Amino acid sequence: MTALNVVQVQDQESHLQSLYNLEVEQSLLSILIQNNKSLEIVGEILRSECFGEEMHQQLYKTILMLVERGQVADPLTLAQQLTTSGEGDKELKAYIARLAATPVSLGNARHYAEIIADLYTRRELVGLSHELVEGVKDFASDLTGVHHVESTEQRLFDLATQGTSENAVKEFGDALTEAIALAETAYNRDGHVVGVTSGLDDLDKWLGGFHPSDLLILAGRPSMGKTALATNIAFNAAKVALENPDKGGAGVAFFSLEMSAEQLAGRLLAQVVEIPSDKIRRGELSASDFPKFLEASRKLAKLPLFIDDTPALSVSALRTRARRLKRKHDIGMVIVDYLQLLQPSTGRSRSENRVQEISEISRSLKALAKELHVPVIALSQLSRAVEQREDKRPQLSDLRESGSIEQDADVVMFVFREEYYTARKEPREGTEEHIKWQNEMNEVMNVAEVIIGKQRHGPVGTVRLYYEGPLTKFGNLSDERFQNPGI
Repeated sequence: MTALNVVQVQDQESHLQSLYNLEVEQSLLSILIQNNKSLEIVGEILRSECFGEEMHQQLYKTILMLVERGQVADPLTLAQQLTTSGEGDKELKAYIARLAATPVSLGNARHYAEIIADLYTRRELVGLSHELVEGVKDFASDLTGVHHVESTEQRLFDLATQGTSENAVKEFGDALTEAIALAETAYNRDGHVVGVTSGLDDLDKWLGGFHPSDLLILAGRPSMGKTALATNIAFNAAKVALENPDKGGAGVAFFSLEMSAEQLAGRLLAQVVEIPSDKIRRGELSASDFPKFLEASRKLAKLPLFIDDTPALSVSALRTRARRLKRKHDIGMVIVDYLQLLQPSTGRSRSENRVQEISEISRSLKALAKELHVPVIALSQLSRAVEQREDKRPQLSDLRESGSIEQDADVVMFVFREEYYTARKEPREGTEEHIKWQNEMNEVMNVAEVIIGKQRHGPVGTVRLYYEGPLTKFGNLSDERFQNPGI
C-alpha cells in the first residue's frame, strides 16, 4: 500500500469515527434494558449493525434474541448470554449494570433510534463512496462502468428504504377506505376501469384494467402476436395518459429484449398511418404518405412511452432503470418483452438450473410491481407441447420452464389466433375441402383470442379481439357473431 493510500484509509476512518454517537447508543440500550417493550418501537427502525460500537451491536442483538424467545432482557440474562468466563467478564457485567441504572426518558426511544439509523446511513454512504472510487479505478476487473452505476444505485436505494417496513402495516379500516376509493374510481370511469387501461374494451371489462402491484403474464407461441398486443397496450395507455389522464392512462416503461426501439416505433407508426410496416421497411411508399408520417410522428413523439432495448438485461438492471423512470417520469406500468431473455440478478452466465433462474426472475418482477406500485406485464414463451395437441389453445401447464411463473402471477393471459393454424391447412384449390377450408377461414379471419387462464381478482374466460396482421394492430371486435363477456 502506498503512502497516499495509507493517508486515504486513515482519512476514511477518521470520517467514520466522527459519525458515531456513543452517548445516544448507550441511552437507547439503557431504555431497552429497563423497558423491553420499547423494542416494539425501535425494532422496525434499527438492525444490530446500525450501532457504531461493536459491543453495542452484541447487546442489541442479544436483547432482540431474548425478547423473541419470550424471555426478559435484563442485566442478569444479558450477562449470562454474553459472558464467556474470560478476563473481560467483570467489566462487561459492570457496563451492563451501569446501563440499566442510568436515568433515561423512555419516551425518547424512537428519537434515539432515528439518530442511530441516520448516522449508520451516513457511515454507509462514506464507505460506499470510497468503494466506488476504488472500484472504478480497478481496470483489471471485468466489471464495466455501467455495472458500477447500477450497483451503486441499487445500494443507495436499499439504504433509502431501510427502516420503512413499518409502513407496510395497515389497519384494516385504512385498507378498507382505500378499497372503497378504488371502487369509486372504477364507478366514475367509463368502462369501470380501476387500473391502467388496455384500450381494449372487452379486455378491460374482464380485468378492470391492469391493477397496481400486479404481475401479469402474457404468453403465447411464436407468431401469435404477443409483442404486438403488448405494444398496442403500451401505446393505448400512454395515449390516454397524454390526452385524458383521468381515464386510466399511464406512462409506460417498455423493456424490449428482442426487438429494437426503432422496430417497435415503426410498428406504432404503421398502425397510426395505416400502412403495413413491411411496406414502410421496403420503402414502398407514395408521395402522399410522407405528410402522414410527419403528422403521426409529431403526435407520437409526445407520448409518455419509454423504450429500453438493451439486450440480455439483468433483473437487477431492469429494476434499477424502472425505479429511475418511476422517479423521473412517474411511470404507471412496466412491460417486459420477454421474461425468458432476462438474465438472473447474479450477473453470472446462465446456469444449468434454468428453472431456478426463471423462478428468481418471476419473483423479482412481482417484487418490482409491489415496490413501484404499478402493474408489470411480462411476456413469456410457451412450450412446444401446444403444437402436439389437436386443440392448440394454450393452458397454464404450457408455461415454459417454471411453475413459479403461474404461482407468482396475479393474471395469466394467453394470445391465440386460430387463423394462424387454419391458414396452414389450405387444401388444393377447386376441391370441396378447399371450399370448406375457405368457410373456416372466413370465421377466424382477423380474430384473436386472449384466454385468461388465471386471475386472482376475478373470473377466467376468453376475450375475442380484432387483429389486423399487416398492421400488427389489435382492436375491439364489434362483430355480433361473437358474444362479449357479460361482466
